[in-house]
Amino acid sequence: MERRLAAILAADVVGYARLMRVDEAGTFERLKSLRKELVQPKIAAHKGRIVKLIGDGLLAEFPSVIEAVRCAVDIQQAMPGREPGMAEDSRIRLRIGVNLGDIIVERADIYGDGVNVAARLESLADPGGLCISGAVYEQVRDRTDVAFENRGARAVKNINRPIQVWHWPTNQKAAAGTSAPERALAMPDKPSIAVLPFENLSGDPEQDYFADGITEDIITALSKFRWFFVIARNSTFVYKGQAVDVKEVGRKLGVRYVLEGSVRRAASRVRISAQLIEAESGNHVWAERFDRSLEDIFDLQDEITSTIAAAVEPELAGSERERSKRKPTEHLDAWDLFQQGVSLMWQHNLADLNQGMRLIRQAIEFDPSFGRAYGHLAYCSLLLLVYEWADDRNEVLEQGLEDAGKALGIDQRDHFALHALGRLKTLQGEHQAAFRALESCVSINPNFALGYLGLAAAHVYGGDPKKAIDYAETAIRLSPNDPLKMVMLHYKGSAYMRLDEFDRAIEIFEKVCEFPTAQYVPAATLAALCFVQGRETEGRKALQQALRLEPTLSISRMRNVYGVSKDRPGTRTRRLLDALRRAGLPE
Repeated sequence: MERRLAAILAADVVGYARLMRVDEAGTFERLKSLRKELVQPKIAAHKGRIVKLIGDGLLAEFPSVIEAVRCAVDIQQAMPGREPGMAEDSRIRLRIGVNLGDIIVERADIYGDGVNVAARLESLADPGGLCISGAVYEQVRDRTDVAFENRGARAVKNINRPIQVWHWPTNQKAAAGTSAPERALAMPDKPSIAVLPFENLSGDPEQDYFADGITEDIITALSKFRWFFVIARNSTFVYKGQAVDVKEVGRKLGVRYVLEGSVRRAASRVRISAQLIEAESGNHVWAERFDRSLEDIFDLQDEITSTIAAAVEPELAGSERERSKRKPTEHLDAWDLFQQGVSLMWQHNLADLNQGMRLIRQAIEFDPSFGRAYGHLAYCSLLLLVYEWADDRNEVLEQGLEDAGKALGIDQRDHFALHALGRLKTLQGEHQAAFRALESCVSINPNFALGYLGLAAAHVYGGDPKKAIDYAETAIRLSPNDPLKMVMLHYKGSAYMRLDEFDRAIEIFEKVCEFPTAQYVPAATLAALCFVQGRETEGRKALQQALRLEPTLSISRMRNVYGVSKDRPGTRTRRLLDALRRAGLPE
């Protein structure tokens, strides 16, 4: 076995399946021409070699990481000049990822985490863009004139650690012609705000969870003001560790106000600095610094949220402000352990989830009346089930329901626990109970994106698919940058499938399958839908993707997946399973 350090470049075509569907022969010829006239000469000029071609993608190896990055940029800068006169949405566009890592070499092929990370980076890149890992950035940051944007640490499928991601171009103008600029989201008809992750100034990266916890608690408190529109934490936390343009954040998230700040923790004291900014003008509405003992941390959070409320909407009644407060616990040690556990929970991988659950249980040992901790344990059980990490599904489901019940016994207005309860009830097939829990969730917290995601799922499986579409769209608007956007789109596509609008469902599932964290279910469903519509070539390709993600996939496995749905006589489920049989999926 030969090992070596190498720069790996992975590239593929954006929306290749759609282009092939419109003009199969023409798209294939254009791809061959692109490789022969541009990609292969550029790789050779930068002393790289093509390892293999994979459908619409390719993998290349370079002895120099600088040459790999320059090659990627050269290719992307040359792309807008190709295919003049062709409609923008018909042009071939590329996404590229570059990683530096140790690889295994066998004959002419290469393997290993270094290769896998490059492929994940490529899937995170914007059309016409390039994503590089933190290891690559450290090598090129001062040695090229290419400017990269820090997109933070991302959890990606089959890699057991977050990957630091840097992206080029930093704005769409740098790749003129590669893609249309994002449209600014329409402003809500009520005061709207995004809370950016507070910066940890403690000098200890291990204290990041503390700053994140402060941020999350402020988001939660503001979300309960009915007349506020508050962006979900999953969409604002993508900006963690980045130098941001507040005006751009306001445009991308569709909000009028942005709150940013910092946290410094030392011994028994904490200092929090916060500033509220009007996004469009960049003007400061207010800025304040708070110095407190750690024992006062909960009162301090209340003070910050009340100050924001008063600054944005001065006529807000004090009683409304009081109703929004929910102190998590009187024990700081419990809150500290809880926030560490929640930080790990959001990583969405099994090792971190298990450790996060252990820490949350320790928080409960400190304070058995800590309702929020039970609610988050229930959500952890949900993750074990949906990611198929549970050894005993019934046992995990029962434990999740028990924890949700404990949370609501302590605080019946715990929106997070209601959300977890509703999602678990959906998996249990108790659809009416799921509706009641999830409707209560969004009634208590009308800004909670996960609550609307839960309602979308519940209505896909046991309710009104038209409502499911509306709820999925609401979840996306509340959290437009959410790592769970793939799931929101999945339920939107599933709703169209239940309405027998199969072509619309196919279009959405194609988008879902392009996400780097996509699992086998959307790919298998896309395969079935394509066969139902007579698009067998696309269907076989989608099934191949599903089998790559889950080699043991079978008809019985998919029957269990679809079995949650209240599909009247089950005709739609049978139709999808029959389509998968025709595609060649074994029983």
